Amino acid sequence: MFFRRKGRLRNENNQKLVQQLEGIKRSWLNQKSLLEKSLDPSEDAIIQTKIAEIKYFYLFKEAKRRKLTVGKRK
Repeated sequence: MFFRRKGRLRNENNQKLVQQLEGIKRSWLNQKSLLEKSLDPSEDAIIQTKIAEIKYFYLFKEAKRRKLTVGKRK
């Protein structure tokens, strides 16, 4: 009984991780794109882009540790 719940919770958490990973990746790439197009980017914008990048790579490493695949769903 408890082991079934453990597996279900793991799957739910893995799905949440994948969703967060995709969202943060989009956010980071948008910020990076704006930063590249900006003539004189503010220091705050540079810092926020770097923070988004660090968050993305942290979640990416966690997904890799859990052996999750992120890609096109069939």
